Amino acid sequence: MATTPVTSAPIGIPRSRVRQLLAASVGNVVEWFDWYTYSFLTVYFADQIFPKSGGSSLVPVLSAFAVFAVGFFMRPLGGLLVGAFADRFGRKAAMTFTIILMGGGSLLLAITPTYEAAGVIAPIILTAARLIQGLSVGGEFAAATTFLVESAPPGRRGLFSSFQYVSTTIGQLLASGLAAVLASSLDEADMGSYGWRIPFVVGAVISLVGLWIRKGAEETSSVAKDIQEGKVERPRMWEFLLHYPTKAALIVGITLAGTVAYYTWTTFLPTYAQQNVNFDKATSLLVGTISLVFFMVLQPLLGMLSDRVGRKPMLIAFGVAFTLLPVPLLGLLTNSFASLLLIQCVGMVFLGCFTSISAAVNSELFPTRVRASGAGFPYSLTVAIFGGTAPLIGTWLKEDGVSHLFPWYMSALALISTLVYVFALRETKDEPLR
Repeated sequence: MATTPVTSAPIGIPRSRVRQLLAASVGNVVEWFDWYTYSFLTVYFADQIFPKSGGSSLVPVLSAFAVFAVGFFMRPLGGLLVGAFADRFGRKAAMTFTIILMGGGSLLLAITPTYEAAGVIAPIILTAARLIQGLSVGGEFAAATTFLVESAPPGRRGLFSSFQYVSTTIGQLLASGLAAVLASSLDEADMGSYGWRIPFVVGAVISLVGLWIRKGAEETSSVAKDIQEGKVERPRMWEFLLHYPTKAALIVGITLAGTVAYYTWTTFLPTYAQQNVNFDKATSLLVGTISLVFFMVLQPLLGMLSDRVGRKPMLIAFGVAFTLLPVPLLGLLTNSFASLLLIQCVGMVFLGCFTSISAAVNSELFPTRVRASGAGFPYSLTVAIFGGTAPLIGTWLKEDGVSHLFPWYMSALALISTLVYVFALRETKDEPLR
C-alpha cells in the first residue's frame, strides 16, 4: 500500500487511503440519497400507487409512510445478515452487495406501475423495493463503517469515522435539492405522472458510479482472507452475541441518545417548529438545509478532535449537553428565522460529538472477526426502535396536547447514555484494532 502523500490528497493521507475514503463515502451517499428521496417524494407518488379509501386523500400518503416505516425496520436485519457476510467474505464484497441492492431497489421504485395499470401488484412492488432498500441501508452501515475505521492510519480513526455522517448528509442534501428542483420546474400533474420517478433513476445510475469506485478499493479484513483460505473457521451468525454480549449491549447504550438526537435535530426539528410555533414551512426547510451544511462541515473537525482528546470526553460532552439543553433550547423556540437556526446549530455542535465518532467507537469494541456484525446489528436495532420513532413520538405528544414532554423524553434517554459513557465505556483511541 502506498505511503507517500500526494498533493491531490488531504495532508498526511496517502492516495490509497483517499480511495478507501471515497469507496466507503460514495456508496453511503447513494444509499442515503435513495433513502431520503422516498420520503421527500411520497406526496407525489402515493395516490399513484395506493388506492384511496372512502374518498380520503390521506390514505395513500399514510400507506406510503407505512411502507417507509417497514423499510426502517429492515435495517437491523440488514445489519445482521450483511454484517455476518462482511465478517466472512470481507468488507469490500459486502459493500459491493449493498450498493447493488440499493441501486436495484431504486430502479424498481422508478419503474413501479401505477395502481390503475397493475392493481394490487403496484403497492406490492413498491413495498418489495423499500424492503430491499431497508436491508441495504442496515447492511451498508455494518460494512462501510468497519471498512472506514479499518482503512484509517494510526491516530486517524476518528477522522475517517467522521466521513460516515459527512456522506450521509451529502446524500440527504442531494435528495432534497433534486426534489426541490423538480417540484419547482414541473407542475403538479407532471410530478405526479413521471417527475417523481426521475430521482430514483438518478439513484440507480449513481449506484453504478459507486460500484466502479468500490471495485478499486482494498480489502481491510485480514480475517476474511484467512477464512476463505481455510485457516480459521467462519464466524457464526450470532457469534458476536455469544462471545461479546456486554459489548453488544454497550452499543445500544451508546447509540440510544445519539440516534434520537440525530433524527430530531436533522430531520424532525423543522416539523416540530411548524407544529408548535406555527413556523413557516418553506422557511423551516431552508433553515434545516443551512444547518445540515453546517453539521456536515463539523464532522471531520470533531473527528480529528477526538483523535487528540479521546472518544470518551466527546461522548460525555454530547450526553451532558443533550441531558441539559433540549428543554430550555426548545422552550426558546419562536417563529423567527434566527431562533430556529440558532437552536438547530447549537444542538448540532454537540450532536457532532457523537456522530463524528460513532463508527470508530463501535468498531473499536469488537475484534475483526465479528466487527461488522457486532457493531452493525445492535446499532441498527437501536436506530430502528428509537431513532426512527422519534418524529412519531413527537407528533403523537403534540396531538395529545403535551408536546412539552418531548424534550424531556430526549433528556431522559440522553441521561441513560451519559451514564453509559461515564461508567461503562473505556477510552479506545490509542488502542490498536484487535
